[in-house]
Amino acid sequence: MAAPETKKRVYIKTYGCQMNVYDSERMTDALAADGYAPTDRMDEADLVLLNTCHIREKAAEKVYSELGRIRVMKEEAARSGRSVTVGVTGCVAQAEGAEIARRAPVVDLVVGPQSYQHLPRLLGEVAAGRRAVETEFAIEEKFAALPKATRSQTRSRGVTAFLTIQEGCDKFCTFCVVPYTRGAEVSRPVAAILDEARRLADAGVRELTLLGQNVNAWHGTGEDGRAWGLGELLFRIAEIPGLDRLRYTTSHPRDMDDALIAAHRDLPALMPYLHLPVQSGSDRILAAMNRKHKAADYIRLVERIRAARPDIALSSDFIVGFPGESEADFEATLRLIEEVGYGSAFSFKYSARPGTPAALKDGAVEEAVMAERLSRLQALVDAQSEAFNRAAVGKVMDVLFEKPGRGPGQLMGRSPWLQPVAVEAPPERIGTIGRVAIDALVTHTLVGTLVDMPAGPRPALMAHSAETAP
Repeated sequence: MAAPETKKRVYIKTYGCQMNVYDSERMTDALAADGYAPTDRMDEADLVLLNTCHIREKAAEKVYSELGRIRVMKEEAARSGRSVTVGVTGCVAQAEGAEIARRAPVVDLVVGPQSYQHLPRLLGEVAAGRRAVETEFAIEEKFAALPKATRSQTRSRGVTAFLTIQEGCDKFCTFCVVPYTRGAEVSRPVAAILDEARRLADAGVRELTLLGQNVNAWHGTGEDGRAWGLGELLFRIAEIPGLDRLRYTTSHPRDMDDALIAAHRDLPALMPYLHLPVQSGSDRILAAMNRKHKAADYIRLVERIRAARPDIALSSDFIVGFPGESEADFEATLRLIEEVGYGSAFSFKYSARPGTPAALKDGAVEEAVMAERLSRLQALVDAQSEAFNRAAVGKVMDVLFEKPGRGPGQLMGRSPWLQPVAVEAPPERIGTIGRVAIDALVTHTLVGTLVDMPAGPRPALMAHSAETAP
């Protein structure tokens, strides 16, 4: 009897945003059709892909450092007679393809974020002895050509999922590389989004997060023939059976229209958590960033959103030390944070990205000053986050159970406000939503007690637990 065929193995290391997580999953799907099975061990892979992020300078340098370690591994594999192909994908590949070739000869394959559908062909070029490079912008072709994930592949990824509905950005903030690495704004068609959402729900996904570099700029022609924005799309996705929770990220304040705010008011499936980056509280710095809004505009928008959904929690992004930022500018940012109040936030010291207008600006802020300002800003946000999480203690909330916890008999889930929640509950509750009384806050995790009646798993998840075929 012939020995079973051994599949090739692919290891993908993902850097950066949720969209890269989604793209890594789609690359895994595309490579599965070409005979590759995923592995979580780099040292046993036949193909190693680094799916990269170019937003921060240190993120790119981490990639080059990782490639140095991979070079050693590849040489060791070659001495044992095993060939390993190495690829760099994502935004660093798009922005620095020639630099990657110069600095890292170990790399066989360079693929930009809009060309993953060409991976099988490009791997054929590598097998023929040629370094393969593909950095075209073809977003519509990408989504049309990538294979659909199988039911089994989707189930293996859990009860929450990402779904990219929009890519690229037309805002051209002066600090940002996205328009140059992801291209202009492109929205996926309604039918394609709904088809993917239905397949995810059918495979047991209960919570769906819609993704885009500027997700609330999504627009399309609806099933009724009218022009739809993200608000209308969310209402339609919420009609899909099995999808109990919806989220979206990342947003731009200028694209929060009335229909989207109304969705936060009227759509129970849309969770009360919104990531709404502002970057700075100084109008002078916002203008230099080309954000096209003022601090007062942002605050008025927050007031409208909270009027529609009073219990909503906000998070944001902040850049400290943008060229020319004075102490007065920074203090304006602290005042905005104090006025708005955040459940969480992401904050960074400014780092120049080659090719962006801000990289050419005068007025660089000293590293020590940036570090001191960042520490002050993070202390303020951390205090707000601590207060927000501590306010949950003593309340009862719905929790979607996602996976086993660290302790025996414990499950981890998320509150509607995206807070991690640890609960003692049986494993069959994974994939269900339970009522939980919050007893304590331990570090950044809520700890609670299940107070609803036990409920069995959804049929799709029960099938998953018994499913052994790929």
